[in-house]
Amino acid sequence: MKFSEGRFLTTHTGSLPRPDRLVELLGRVAKGEPVDQKELDRLAEESTLDVIRKQAQAGVDVINSGEQSRTSFSTYVTQRMAGFGGSWTRRGHKDQNEFPGIARPRVVQLMTDVPQCTGPLEYQRPDLAERELDGLVNGVKQSGAVHQDLFMSAASPGIIALTLGNAHYASHKEYVMALAEEMRKEYEIITARGVILQLDCPDLAMERHVAYQDDPIDVFQEMVTLHIQAINHAIRNIPREQIRLHVCWGNTEGPHIYDVPIEDILPLVYQANVGALVLEMANPRHAHEYKVYRDNPLPEHMSLVAGVIDTKTNYVEHPEVVADRLRLAVDATGGDPTRVMAGTDCGFDTSAGSNRVDKAIVWLKLSAMRQGADLASQSYSW
Repeated sequence: MKFSEGRFLTTHTGSLPRPDRLVELLGRVAKGEPVDQKELDRLAEESTLDVIRKQAQAGVDVINSGEQSRTSFSTYVTQRMAGFGGSWTRRGHKDQNEFPGIARPRVVQLMTDVPQCTGPLEYQRPDLAERELDGLVNGVKQSGAVHQDLFMSAASPGIIALTLGNAHYASHKEYVMALAEEMRKEYEIITARGVILQLDCPDLAMERHVAYQDDPIDVFQEMVTLHIQAINHAIRNIPREQIRLHVCWGNTEGPHIYDVPIEDILPLVYQANVGALVLEMANPRHAHEYKVYRDNPLPEHMSLVAGVIDTKTNYVEHPEVVADRLRLAVDATGGDPTRVMAGTDCGFDTSAGSNRVDKAIVWLKLSAMRQGADLASQSYSW
């Protein structure tokens, strides 16, 4: 995993906008409807190459495939793993339940009408993970994209367990540990190719106002501890320097008044055996929480990908705002700029077609991140 040396490196959190036709086909896949597989593969390959080029043009240093071939950041696993079927209705976010006018019906359906676990889990399609990696590696070569590193995101055992209901295993613990053992195979496929693994773990924060919205905070924290244990089990064969872990409060625009404060989860998240954390630090509900790192210092072996771009608004951050946010992140994490990288709060299109930011504006925001990172870099002697 590369560190910021001489200047702040930039990255993002995974998903990037998809073309309309690709969104349409992925929507059919998510519903179990037949599609023209050749057309789907062709569009995913073309779109992957396009987002690789655009990331490089925007000045992003650590790039990925934009998750172009996936139905969503988490439910894609149902195409790779046996044991899922039927459907169940996932619980809605507490703030959206209280203020239903803010919800986007299509997005809500994408997030709640999903399969569930109906039998023993078995990761049967490693070829799909390999094909996605081929699209990234070959796309970089074909495009000539200048970059510092490559990453591939993958759903964590915990977010899969809470997104895809359990109708088979005797307990949540048994279910999440079974997921950890099967997802281990995907994680090792990614890192065996020399690509950074990003574990997507919104469950460690977001589920406080979803699955655990009626429970005491200690019950939620027990779940976080269990899910971290599942992660550590799944990545036991991978050097932590090859892994970064993303935590967020959900990529939904709303009041977020029921979000768990980061101080209630940060010490638990530090128990993950990873080399970097990718955390929200830009959105209006959590921008102040850089102060929490002063009382809960980042472990010496970890670096921080600081969210300096809000993925839920069409405002384009001024480069000076980005620079200020990076300086705050450095100050809060001990004053060493080499341990901080610029990133986004979350993905831009976490479920195909769910993007809240106009597709063209996404690239303006990523360009602003590069400009702001360059400004902030001038503040340090390196």
